[in-house]
Amino acid sequence: MANTFLCGRYEFDLERPLVMGIVNVTPDSFSDGGQHDSADAAIAHARQLVQEGAHILDIGGESTRPGAAPVSEQDELARVLPLIEALRDCGVPLSIDTFKPGVMRAVLDAGADMINDIYGFRQPGAIEAVAGSRCGLCVMHMKGDPRTMQERPEYSDLLGEIGLFLGARAQKLRSAWVDPRRIVLDPGFGFGKTPEQNYQLARRLGSLRVSSYPLLVGMSRKSMIGHATGRDVHNRLPGSIAAALACVARGAAIVRVHDVAATVDALKVWQAVEQGGIPTDVRNPVRETGK
Repeated sequence: MANTFLCGRYEFDLERPLVMGIVNVTPDSFSDGGQHDSADAAIAHARQLVQEGAHILDIGGESTRPGAAPVSEQDELARVLPLIEALRDCGVPLSIDTFKPGVMRAVLDAGADMINDIYGFRQPGAIEAVAGSRCGLCVMHMKGDPRTMQERPEYSDLLGEIGLFLGARAQKLRSAWVDPRRIVLDPGFGFGKTPEQNYQLARRLGSLRVSSYPLLVGMSRKSMIGHATGRDVHNRLPGSIAAALACVARGAAIVRVHDVAATVDALKVWQAVEQGGIPTDVRNPVRETGK
């Protein structure tokens, strides 16, 4: 795994796992839809996540849950741009969860540090929108699209197909002269995968080697947690933490979560166990480059 992740104005040391806090500015996200759909509420929530230890904020203006309806570019920008303006100096990178090239260009102009694209930069113009910047790039695997992805997804080789897709998309970015240290890969838990496929993927995550690119995983509160625990979406914290720790133990560099404080604490204990003691020389993994 690469030791450094370049993310806009910031540079991360990946010796220890990072926590990406989720900030949804949407009325219909599967877990917290409507809770932070006003700019003021979302900004307050984002600042709270930073206080809880989030290393990155991932801001979304369009729900990508199964069956989600599309949102116009104008509506998406109206939701996310006020947050970028308010949070630009919050001390951590701002990632924008979008697949629209027009939104990518606008948010990068506004000061965003990272683009998290569920389509893996496959939309026409997406690579061109990000190639010339310094932003971090998350390439995700998804089979189908949000409206159809859970309609009986089938694989002949689950890890092989995911790995080939992610490797090919990373190479497309490299061909556009993107620094490989800007790229992280997300195998896409819950995006075109059955619960069984999700758990097969998690169990074998350590075998998903795509060059030296770091892995980002997002399992927080998803239905796969509910299938294992029988809990509804509002009672999946213990299961989500277990999933995050299992993936970190198998090599994940970044975990994308709703519950930042609990995940940060769980990772501290996991690290203490791994190291056989409480570390006394923990360095801040993020350095602001100012560029």
